[in-house]
Amino acid sequence: MAKTIAVTGGGGFIGRNLAAALNARGCDDLILADRLGCDEKWRNLLGLRFEDILDPGDFLSAVETGKLGELDAIVHLGACSSTTERDADYLLRNNYHFTRALCEWSLRHKTRFIYASSAATYGDGSLGYSDEDAATPALRPLNMYGYSKHLFDLWALRRGLLDRIVGLKYFNVYGSHEGHKGEMRSMVNKACAQIANSGKVQLFKSHRPEYRDGEQRRDFVYVKDAVAVTLYFLENRGVGGLFNCGTGEARTWNDLVKAAFTAMRKPCNIEYIEMPEALRGKYQYLTQAETGKLRRAGYSRSFTSIEDGVADYVATCLTPRRAVEGSR
Repeated sequence: MAKTIAVTGGGGFIGRNLAAALNARGCDDLILADRLGCDEKWRNLLGLRFEDILDPGDFLSAVETGKLGELDAIVHLGACSSTTERDADYLLRNNYHFTRALCEWSLRHKTRFIYASSAATYGDGSLGYSDEDAATPALRPLNMYGYSKHLFDLWALRRGLLDRIVGLKYFNVYGSHEGHKGEMRSMVNKACAQIANSGKVQLFKSHRPEYRDGEQRRDFVYVKDAVAVTLYFLENRGVGGLFNCGTGEARTWNDLVKAAFTAMRKPCNIEYIEMPEALRGKYQYLTQAETGKLRRAGYSRSFTSIEDGVADYVATCLTPRRAVEGSR
């Protein structure tokens, strides 16, 4: 992988981990695009080898005017990922129109294009979690973030482009370099901080009788697996489509938190608290990726269990001090 690859969101969570994996494969000719802001997000760049990093707007302009020269691939992971963002116009510009512009340029220039969709496109899950094309138009996201991602999936599907590009619906990803995400960081990260601070973890009570407190279920994906799936599609350019990036096995919040207590060698102490009224109508009680399409595309690696993933995350990133601060 010695050719120039652009990674948007390269200073973010999955993007930073992908850039490090590309470096490990000998690819240092990276163009990163991200908005670093005024917080500590810039620290995610430490240790990475890359040619340049650009503001997303400057990056798009440089791509469209040819200033970056020939790009072998664009992995578009940059987006506003806040599920509570209320500015719909901003989400349309940032998550939908920006993605369209990069995709159209990539297709014109025969550049491999991989983009991040989201499991948020599935809404409340009542229609299932199938990534088959026939299922996509019926999906109804619960928030504007999910809808902004869904809009691009629909556009690509209508245009017949999904055999030439790759969209990845990342489920609940956790792992190193997510601390800058604030309230949007994973529950693993939050739980370890709570354990370090108070010795207990708070989880929402269930408001559906078929689920006990803490038994709501999610498809938790270790970031190393999310990166491995992304790399697979970089390396296998004859494969296109919209794919779930999930383990295919839903686990409970209780399972996740118990794994965190075990990894931190602390006794399990869970407190169940009321879910805010504003969330109750939009809360997902079950997410579980269907993985048949991914497997048919040739991806054969096993996914990491939450016990092993959380143990590795804690051992390599979440020391007690870092857990309190939020891992970077």
